[in-house]
Amino acid sequence: MQRVLRIWPQTLLPPVITTSLYFVIFGPVLGERIGEMEGFNYLQFVTPGLIMMAVLTNSYQNVVSSLFGAKFQSHIEEMLVSPMSAHAILLGFAIGGVFRGLVIGAIVAAVSVAFVDLPIAHPLWTILVGVATSIAFAFGGFINAMVARNFDDVSIVPTFVLTPLTMLGGVFYSVELLGEPWRTVSYCNPILYMVNAFRHSILGSSDLPISVAGGVLGLFIVGFYTVAIIMLRRGVGIRS
Repeated sequence: MQRVLRIWPQTLLPPVITTSLYFVIFGPVLGERIGEMEGFNYLQFVTPGLIMMAVLTNSYQNVVSSLFGAKFQSHIEEMLVSPMSAHAILLGFAIGGVFRGLVIGAIVAAVSVAFVDLPIAHPLWTILVGVATSIAFAFGGFINAMVARNFDDVSIVPTFVLTPLTMLGGVFYSVELLGEPWRTVSYCNPILYMVNAFRHSILGSSDLPISVAGGVLGLFIVGFYTVAIIMLRRGVGIRS
């Protein structure tokens, strides 16, 4: 957490600039031409997805870079021989990722106020979904770092898995606009549920019921945590 704040020009500023460009593009440039979607103007519709994209991406990247850095510099051994449990090590890395993801999400949300009016229909759900998504992807970043053997392995998942799933996760469009079989295929994308849960929390409506989206999110948290803790106890990618 201290590292995130100490090098804020690298950790906090770039995502805010990138997301601000999205607001500029999808606001006056494209938003007015696209019109309304699901009863909201287009910029209102995409804003929850843009905030969620910033949260999950940065939560993931912070943990994968921190853990792989510890492996690369060989100071992960100090943690393994210490009295800390595997749960403490995992949660320590995850909390750093959650902190970065939520701080950036809050900043992006604050920036969005300058471009769009967000009603925040369910404030408590907004916080819960944001925190839960950040936790899930922090654990996912931990798993990626555990199996990574070089810097290329660190970038493979964010580039070829996370980014495509995010772009196809309903951030920029309603899944109801898709024809078959693409609509059914989209339901296999876990990020679709997270984006829609967050959109429901802010706008009060989404393509999917909040109970279904919340259930999928809970399953991913439990699943990622279980896999990460088993891998850490077995020393996957750490012990030769």
